Amino acid sequence: MYKIFVIEDDRKMASIICQYFKKYGYEAQYAIDFDMIKQDFLDYRPDLVLLDINLPAFDGFYWCRQLRRLSNLPIIFLSARASEMDQVYAIENGGDDYITKPFHLEVLLAKVKGVLRRSYGDYAIPLNQNILEVDGLFFYRDRNTIQLNGQKVECSPKEFRLLICLAEHVENIVSRDKLLEAIWDEIDFVDDNTLNVNIRRGRRRLEDIGITDAIQTVRGQGYCLKKSWGPV
Repeated sequence: MYKIFVIEDDRKMASIICQYFKKYGYEAQYAIDFDMIKQDFLDYRPDLVLLDINLPAFDGFYWCRQLRRLSNLPIIFLSARASEMDQVYAIENGGDDYITKPFHLEVLLAKVKGVLRRSYGDYAIPLNQNILEVDGLFFYRDRNTIQLNGQKVECSPKEFRLLICLAEHVENIVSRDKLLEAIWDEIDFVDDNTLNVNIRRGRRRLEDIGITDAIQTVRGQGYCLKKSWGPV
């Protein structure tokens, strides 16, 4: 279920948009305190943002730049400002699309579906260095999230670093020492027991998206990520 964050100071419009998307199976939430947009964004961890330009204190261009420092997720501008320069400025500041108000909700839904497909689904082309793809299994580094066939799960930082290390060497044995280096964070002491715990947790995260028996133990050598999910 994709999560949509609506940053719109017209509370009635924001509520209508959220209710409309919920009707079609999305999660949706709108900003209430415009001094807390960044924190609300980090807490909610949306998959897509709908962003107005004319906002209290700072405009949408500013917030688009701020969110781009945190994530590469899709951002669609919604604005009554119809000039070409506004649209150009929106794209130059990190927006993915621009819809002029007033608009039909059906058109907005179609736009959102298209952007989500390109970003996460059937048409996704993971050229960005923040995304690793292995036969349809996606690793989103900016969100510590893995996804397969529309199912996704968020991992802890250590779990994610371990899974990324295995995925970067898929079908090959990765030594315990290399995996320990991958999850070392200079704050917590990492030992063999920490590795064992995170291997178990990594297996559970994969099981959460339907992948079983993928992380195999190679006695005396390390671990290997086998493509048990097969090519997609």
